[in-house]
Amino acid sequence: MTPISSDDYKTQLSHLPSLPGVYRYFDRDGMCLYVGKAKDLKRRVSSYFQKNDLSPRIALMVAQIAAIETTVVRTEAEALLLENNLIKALAPKYNILFRDDKSYPYLKITAEAFPRVCYYRGGVDKKSRFFGPYPNGTAVREAIGVLQKAFHLRTCEDGVFRNRSRACLMGQMGRCSAPCVGLVSVEDYRKDIEDACAFLEGKTNDIMQSLRDKMNEASQAWRFEEAAVYRDRIAALSDVMHQQAVETTGGDVNADIIAVRIKNGKACVNLAMVRGGRHLGDHAFFPNIARGTGETIEASEVLEAFISQHYVGLSIPTVVISSASSDSEGFGERLSDMAQRRVTYVHEPQSVRRQWLQMAEQGADIALARHLAESGGEKKRIADLAGVLGLSADDIDEESLTIECFDISHTAGEATQASCVVFKGTRMDSSRYRRYNITDVAGGDDYAAMRQVLLRRYSPVARGEATLPTVVLVDGGKGQVRMATDVFTELGLPISVIVGVAKGEGRKTGLETLIFADGREPLTLGIESPALMLVAMIRDEAHRFAITGMRAKRSKTRQTSRLEDIEGIGAKRRQKILTHFGGIKGVRNASVEDIAKINGISRTLAQKIYSQLHGTDCCD
Repeated sequence: MTPISSDDYKTQLSHLPSLPGVYRYFDRDGMCLYVGKAKDLKRRVSSYFQKNDLSPRIALMVAQIAAIETTVVRTEAEALLLENNLIKALAPKYNILFRDDKSYPYLKITAEAFPRVCYYRGGVDKKSRFFGPYPNGTAVREAIGVLQKAFHLRTCEDGVFRNRSRACLMGQMGRCSAPCVGLVSVEDYRKDIEDACAFLEGKTNDIMQSLRDKMNEASQAWRFEEAAVYRDRIAALSDVMHQQAVETTGGDVNADIIAVRIKNGKACVNLAMVRGGRHLGDHAFFPNIARGTGETIEASEVLEAFISQHYVGLSIPTVVISSASSDSEGFGERLSDMAQRRVTYVHEPQSVRRQWLQMAEQGADIALARHLAESGGEKKRIADLAGVLGLSADDIDEESLTIECFDISHTAGEATQASCVVFKGTRMDSSRYRRYNITDVAGGDDYAAMRQVLLRRYSPVARGEATLPTVVLVDGGKGQVRMATDVFTELGLPISVIVGVAKGEGRKTGLETLIFADGREPLTLGIESPALMLVAMIRDEAHRFAITGMRAKRSKTRQTSRLEDIEGIGAKRRQKILTHFGGIKGVRNASVEDIAKINGISRTLAQKIYSQLHGTDCCD
């Protein structure tokens, strides 16, 4: 294909419908340049070829367009979803790509007679009440802590709640009203739930006044213990209000503040959240901008991409504030269409809203400066590693550089597990981490374990179903490199990508030796080498990831087998026992008499369980 001529685009444009849909531009090699959506396809696509005031970046894109494809949909909402899916699938060069990081945490209040407050990620439903989203897990846990202090709500799992015979530590500390053992009525607990929800919705002043009235009423009736409870709740809420650094107004209980900053071809979007009248913190996003296109990018383009990609499938607050675009009406309409209700977009905020935006912009400046510094440091390390490994400039391009590292972990041959971590571009990419359970391998045989994981990981590459990374690091010396070489030779893959990381004396960082599969001489770079620091960082991350997975697997294996190996203990009974005591540790601490109190567990079976867990002889 060649770039589209004026006659060609006029012909194509004349056949476009004036309907909502998605359009795609392709270059002469068939690579997707851009994906966009429109209420009116004909008007929107035509505007690219008729405007003289296109930004330099978009003008450069238009000059490369060789083909146009469109898809008609029924509504603009459908167009938005299709656009988002195509951007993820095609990764167009001129789209600004944000990572799919929408699994925000919520605070959830369940719908039982005695509702539970808990941390939650995932899709929301209509049965429970959800508050959020929150910018991070810490904000949710802090909110749960406030609810425990002020309203004494339960946080325990339902299985534990149903099987409690005495109040837990939270109940003993006065941070839970202990509904599990009947210390609070359904009606009183429900009132606490409603007060907690009102607090989360920003009705703090109403709640404080209600608590003061209850405290005074109890005090006048000489119910001093009850009055003290309300006093402590008022104190807990007062602490939260005093810690709140951002003043909020009654009309802005839910708002998002979006600050956009661009520097040196990199962009940062800092999203601050106000929920229930409380500032919950912020979260910085760094979109992927194609090399060579970032220098001319505009803040309004970044904001438009962020809104289109970020809010799909998320609850949108009633107010969105930003300074990145003067098209307030257009952004307000788009947000309202996505939310299917009115959303106010504020471009030039005043008063308190202006303070929020200034704080968000300051956060964006700090986050972008840190990101650029970290990226610059990593680029120096990558350039040094390229020199050591003989990689080309194309190999270390931010969009193509991929380093995968493998580590094997076990304890005395038990619960053997392999880990693979991935370094992509200039940072670790945890979304691509994988763990592999190793089977049919003798305990402690790390070579066989490495062979198995490499075959499983790279057989799809040999079949053309996946891409070979730039470098494959294996944690080990000549033996592991030889095993990796055998696997790659068997699969018909180039062995030059394989590099072993042999530990030095005392396993100290800086004394490692790099072992090459293609026959190059081993290299000991020394602790001052930026390349070695990068390799060591990736290797240590692989080891950390493997260790955490191995420990979890070993713990699960031990907890499961020691109970289920007992005759008469199946999966259901095992779960019943663990739930009653809150885990295997609680079972170990229980006496025979305690175990025998569980419905369906005889004294004889309780003795068997006790003996199995304590290594003693079983006696009737």
